Amino acid sequence: MRGVQAAGGAALTDGQPPRPAVGPAPGPEPDGLRIGTDNGGVTHTAKDGVGAAPEDRRQPAADPAPGGRRRIRLLAVIAALVLAADVVSKVIVVATLSDRPPAKLLGGLVYLIEARNAGAAFSFAQGATVLFTAIAALVIGVILRSASQLRSLPWAVCLGLILGGAAGNLCDRLFRSPGPLRGRVVDWISLLDPAGRVWPVFNLADSAIVVGGMLAVLLAFAGYELTGTRTRRRR
Repeated sequence: MRGVQAAGGAALTDGQPPRPAVGPAPGPEPDGLRIGTDNGGVTHTAKDGVGAAPEDRRQPAADPAPGGRRRIRLLAVIAALVLAADVVSKVIVVATLSDRPPAKLLGGLVYLIEARNAGAAFSFAQGATVLFTAIAALVIGVILRSASQLRSLPWAVCLGLILGGAAGNLCDRLFRSPGPLRGRVVDWISLLDPAGRVWPVFNLADSAIVVGGMLAVLLAFAGYELTGTRTRRRR
């Protein structure tokens, strides 16, 4: 039987399926020429006949900088508060307690007295003023350099206390008599005895350094890092 012409123009033959009509060739893509697909099945195009490099469609990693900036701000605020409290308290002590008998508080538990310390915290090593001045400056430099890695809230508090305390005592060593690098630190808190025989006379900067140092030991023992990660200890 002869082929019969169908309405759409395709020839129908006896016993064979119709052939699909061949349409016009597809035109160029609206935004350029299709040049192929990558391994993920994403089609890439080129504009103006120039091949375009495959686009990286991976999501960027989360930027840790905002969290780091918040921790650095916290460190700076704590250090500034400690420094301000230490400086103001020393100014008041020098103005009110110089050449005066100690002030007795809490039934003798605490005495307020002006004392000059040429050594380290709690009147340790009185003859090494220049050495402890250099150590205080070194501690401040190390903390400031480590701040760029800071992501941990407890470490921000810890380093802020140490930084503020070291800066407070360093100011005394730089600006108080008998001269720069040899200045004597103003201590004014004594426990149980006005002469510091039970516990060495100290100041707010000393307290901040000791508390910050104890916190640093605890954080290191627990495995907490500056970056906010925690290293588990092997049993």
